[in-house]
Amino acid sequence: MTTTRTQVAIVGAGPSGLLLGQLLHKAGIDAVIVERVSGDYVLGRIRAGILEQVTIDLVDEAGVGRRMRQEGLVHGGIEMLWGGKRHRVDLNKYSGGRHVMVYGQTELTRDLMDARAAAGLKTVYEAKNTAVHGFDTAKPHVTYEKDGATHRIDCDFIAGCDGFHGVCRASAPRAAIREYEKVYPFGWLGLLSDTPPVCDELIYVNSPRGFALCSQRSTTRSRYYLQVPLTDKVEEWSDDAFWQELKLRLDDEARARLVTGPSIEKSIAPLRSFVTEPLRFGRLFLAGDAGHIVPPTGAKGLNLAATDVKYLHDALVEFYTDKSEASLDDYSRKCLGRIWRAERFSWWFTQLMHRFPHDEQITAKFQHAELDYLMHSEAGLRTIAENYVGLPLDFGARVH
Repeated sequence: MTTTRTQVAIVGAGPSGLLLGQLLHKAGIDAVIVERVSGDYVLGRIRAGILEQVTIDLVDEAGVGRRMRQEGLVHGGIEMLWGGKRHRVDLNKYSGGRHVMVYGQTELTRDLMDARAAAGLKTVYEAKNTAVHGFDTAKPHVTYEKDGATHRIDCDFIAGCDGFHGVCRASAPRAAIREYEKVYPFGWLGLLSDTPPVCDELIYVNSPRGFALCSQRSTTRSRYYLQVPLTDKVEEWSDDAFWQELKLRLDDEARARLVTGPSIEKSIAPLRSFVTEPLRFGRLFLAGDAGHIVPPTGAKGLNLAATDVKYLHDALVEFYTDKSEASLDDYSRKCLGRIWRAERFSWWFTQLMHRFPHDEQITAKFQHAELDYLMHSEAGLRTIAENYVGLPLDFGARVH
């Protein structure tokens, strides 16, 4: 067995683990990242593309925001479609001038990988049988297998950034953890294509045939979603079938403007709301999908992960600079304040825009009445805008 030493061992090389590693590097704190799959596999995962201001600022702070600033698309509004008509939510106007940016998670991950490689920082890909040990003591460590040998990393802290199915949350003592979960009875069938977006802004669709979303990654690459039953298989959906169904859920103008083409990627993602409490177990800290999942309707997943990373980074810097554990002790509470608010918004927005199995006809009437209120009320528009662009960084910490 080989043994190495670092200050922070990060399990998981997705955007949250890479972002934490980059921020710690900028602060002069040593970290090693261990990832169970290859770097190419990580880059091949198609995920979110909407960044809140908090995330934008954090990427800049990490020193990897140049390409994001050049290629990211600033959006000051979203479109809501129901009853065959579109209504615009002016995010700038109703959120105090804030906005979101369209920049694919894959591109952000690539930027972080490139920065880490350029700095010569250690990332171990294809690490097998990773395990976390001793996190309830002052001397935790991580073990993994690579190239037929077992390796050990001694550290001060372990950051669990390894996702919903990762080893870190699974290693927490069952008596010390509580999990809350809601599984939704449908999924999102997503299609990525090198076609111009149907609209300059995102279109959220409440249709009698089910929810749809017209999103984008750039001015030449589009991402579209359809609500489908959980029993559907991606192999059952040809590209032509996808485009035909999307057209049936759009308004006349969008249908006429839609440019179709072959898919680059197509997949079905289940929807769930999930929260772990707490997010700290001794010297093990959970961040991102390891601690919480939101349905993608509210575009919160990546942004919540970035907030976790921000709080954890600041707490670790305080520990190494001031020898204080106060912020580490407060990490879970601060994160959960924001997490539950984002979970609530994502749940509410999902309920508002989707068709649920066994819904009675009156449910669609309720949805349309609520949408009509929201679109014609300054308070309603502000509710959507403030939650969509993200509440101030200290909001959850202030009131939770």
